[in-house]
Amino acid sequence: MVLISAQPYDYELPVSSSLALLIIDMQRDFLEPGGFGELLGNNVSRLQEIVPTVKLLLEAFRSQKLPIFHTVEGHLPDLSDCPRAKQRRGQGELRIGDVGPMGRILVLGEPGNAIIPQLEPLPNETVITKPGKGAFYGTKLDTLLHEQEITHLIIAGVTTEVCVQTTMREANDRGFECLLVEDATESYFPEFKQSTLEMIRAQGGIVGWTAPAANVLQALEKSHN
Repeated sequence: MVLISAQPYDYELPVSSSLALLIIDMQRDFLEPGGFGELLGNNVSRLQEIVPTVKLLLEAFRSQKLPIFHTVEGHLPDLSDCPRAKQRRGQGELRIGDVGPMGRILVLGEPGNAIIPQLEPLPNETVITKPGKGAFYGTKLDTLLHEQEITHLIIAGVTTEVCVQTTMREANDRGFECLLVEDATESYFPEFKQSTLEMIRAQGGIVGWTAPAANVLQALEKSHN
């Protein structure tokens, strides 16, 4: 048995390929200047700091030929899958569907909607496009995970308290065992990240586990030796 040293207690790695990496929304719109995140008034440099750590996780899963899923939040060009309430939310000059510095904001296929080049998916990796915050709503993620008999998810990405947490709660309700990598997730608001980590692992791991990337990488290496 291989364990990841985690909170609130050790996370047991499955012995088969039932483990997958799920990387949430590492998109230009959220991480780069001129994207939706910055247009909302946020400091995107906070999110950029986790890129090297996410890349380490990505490379580790690739080297061990474990399943990898990426998500992208975005909408169809006609915005038919974007609720009116979501499109109108906020009071910025630019909203979803408007033309920004990197193309139409949160519209699939636009330059800003792409995953950042450092983490660009390989052809054999699954990219889930999602219209909501959670990766299960309006997508085929649940079906794909079950088809591949995946039961355990190592999760990274942004932002911690919004799309990451929503996805973890959705996954937890569906019976998946989830671990969030503490230094491979980030928020524009450090206090929100910390609160989310504490909520996830509260009450004996009511939503899941958390652990630093070093612990995850060490356990992955041990499990394949």
